[in-house]
Amino acid sequence: MALDLPALHRRLSAWPAGQWLFSRMVCARAPYFGTIAPRITVLEAGRCEGHINDRRAVHNHLGTVHAIALCNLAELVMGLLVDAATPADMRWIPKGMQVQYLKKAQGRIRASAVLPAPLHSAGAGYEVVVPVRLSNPAGELVCQADVTCWISPRRR
Repeated sequence: MALDLPALHRRLSAWPAGQWLFSRMVCARAPYFGTIAPRITVLEAGRCEGHINDRRAVHNHLGTVHAIALCNLAELVMGLLVDAATPADMRWIPKGMQVQYLKKAQGRIRASAVLPAPLHSAGAGYEVVVPVRLSNPAGELVCQADVTCWISPRRR
C-alpha cells in the first residue's frame, strides 16, 4: 500500500510544528534535501509549495541564496507533487531540469509546483513537464524551473 503523502501532510499540519515534522521526515528519506532545511507548507492534489529561509548555509559567495539551493528546493516540491500524484501501478524519475535564474535570490524563498494535468496509468512510459516557480518575499520571481519526469509502469 502506498503512503498517502497529502493526507499525512494534512494530518501533521494540524499540530504545532507539524509541517516541520513532515519536512524532516521527507529529509530523512532523501537526506540531501536536508542541506537546505526546507519547510513544506502545501501538499495537495496537483500542487505543492515549500520554502527555505535565507541563511548563511545556503548562501553563495555574493551573500545571496545559491543557485543549487534553488534547484534543490525546486526538485523537492516537484518530487513530492509527482510522487503524490503518480498512480500506484506507475513509477517516476526526474529526467531533466531547465532552470532560469531571473534575479538575485534574497529572503525566504517560496517554491510552488503545479501539475499541468493529472497523471494517469498507461501501458507505456510518458513524459510530463512540471513547472516550478520560486519567488522572494515581495512575490517577485527569482527562478523558474521546468522539470521533465518520466512516468512508466512498475515492473511486476
